[in-house]
Amino acid sequence: MNCFGKNCAMFRKTHGIQIVLASVLLFAGQVGPADAASCAAAAKAVVNSTGGELLSAVPAPDGDGCLVTVIVPASNGNMPRKVTRRVPAR
Repeated sequence: MNCFGKNCAMFRKTHGIQIVLASVLLFAGQVGPADAASCAAAAKAVVNSTGGELLSAVPAPDGDGCLVTVIVPASNGNMPRKVTRRVPAR
Protein backbone atom coordinates (compact mmCIF):
# COMPACT_ATOMS: atom_id res chain seq x y z
CA MET A 1 0.00 0.00 0.00
CA ASN A 2 1.33 3.42 -0.91
CA CYS A 3 0.62 6.38 1.28
CA PHE A 4 1.60 9.98 0.83
CA GLY A 5 1.67 13.06 3.07
CA LYS A 6 -1.19 13.55 5.51
CA ASN A 7 -2.90 10.33 4.42
CA CYS A 8 0.18 8.33 5.42
CA ALA A 9 0.33 9.95 8.86
CA MET A 10 -3.38 9.28 9.39
CA PHE A 11 -2.86 5.64 8.34
CA ARG A 12 -0.04 5.25 10.90
CA LYS A 13 -2.15 6.72 13.71
CA THR A 14 -5.12 4.52 12.85
CA HIS A 15 -2.83 1.52 12.56
CA GLY A 16 -1.46 2.24 16.05
CA ILE A 17 -4.96 2.47 17.48
CA GLN A 18 -5.81 -0.87 15.87
CA ILE A 19 -2.75 -2.41 17.52
CA VAL A 20 -3.81 -1.00 20.88
CA LEU A 21 -7.26 -2.51 20.50
CA ALA A 22 -5.75 -5.87 19.48
CA SER A 23 -3.49 -5.73 22.55
CA VAL A 24 -6.52 -5.13 24.75
CA LEU A 25 -8.24 -8.18 23.34
CA LEU A 26 -5.11 -10.30 23.61
CA PHE A 27 -4.34 -9.44 27.22
CA ALA A 28 -7.93 -9.30 28.46
CA GLY A 29 -7.95 -13.04 29.07
CA GLN A 30 -4.50 -13.05 30.68
CA VAL A 31 -4.49 -10.10 33.08
CA GLY A 32 -8.11 -9.06 33.38
CA PRO A 33 -10.10 -6.49 31.44
CA ALA A 34 -9.28 -3.55 33.70
CA ASP A 35 -5.50 -4.01 33.33
CA ALA A 36 -5.68 -4.48 29.57
CA ALA A 37 -7.92 -1.44 29.14
CA SER A 38 -5.71 0.72 31.34
CA CYS A 39 -2.59 -0.30 29.34
CA ALA A 40 -4.42 0.54 26.12
CA ALA A 41 -5.16 4.03 27.45
CA ALA A 42 -1.55 4.41 28.61
CA ALA A 43 -0.31 3.31 25.18
CA LYS A 44 -2.48 5.88 23.45
CA ALA A 45 -1.03 8.61 25.67
CA VAL A 46 2.57 7.55 24.89
CA VAL A 47 1.87 7.39 21.14
CA ASN A 48 0.33 10.88 21.26
CA SER A 49 3.18 12.36 23.31
CA THR A 50 6.03 10.87 21.24
CA GLY A 51 4.46 10.95 17.79
CA GLY A 52 5.70 7.38 17.47
CA GLU A 53 4.16 4.18 16.21
CA LEU A 54 3.04 1.62 18.80
CA LEU A 55 4.93 -1.68 18.96
CA SER A 56 3.58 -3.10 22.22
CA ALA A 57 1.70 -2.26 25.39
CA VAL A 58 1.80 -4.82 28.19
CA PRO A 59 1.30 -4.79 31.94
CA ALA A 60 4.63 -4.49 33.77
CA PRO A 61 5.85 -7.81 35.22
CA ASP A 62 5.60 -6.44 38.77
CA GLY A 63 2.04 -5.27 38.12
CA ASP A 64 2.97 -1.62 38.68
CA GLY A 65 1.87 0.17 35.51
CA CYS A 66 2.41 -0.70 31.86
CA LEU A 67 5.41 -1.06 29.57
CA VAL A 68 4.76 0.76 26.30
CA THR A 69 7.19 0.45 23.38
CA VAL A 70 7.04 2.79 20.37
CA ILE A 71 9.17 3.53 17.31
CA VAL A 72 9.89 7.26 17.18
CA PRO A 73 10.41 8.64 13.65
CA ALA A 74 13.80 9.89 12.53
CA SER A 75 14.62 13.56 12.96
CA ASN A 76 17.59 15.80 12.20
CA GLY A 77 19.33 13.07 10.21
CA ASN A 78 19.15 10.53 13.04
CA MET A 79 17.81 7.00 12.71
CA PRO A 80 14.35 6.11 14.02
CA ARG A 81 14.58 4.83 17.58
CA LYS A 82 12.75 2.35 19.76
CA VAL A 83 11.59 3.80 23.07
CA THR A 84 10.11 1.82 25.96
CA ARG A 85 8.36 3.72 28.74
CA ARG A 86 6.95 2.52 32.02
CA VAL A 87 3.77 4.48 32.58
CA PRO A 88 1.08 4.34 35.26
CA ALA A 89 -2.01 2.41 34.27
CA ARG A 90 -4.90 4.77 33.46
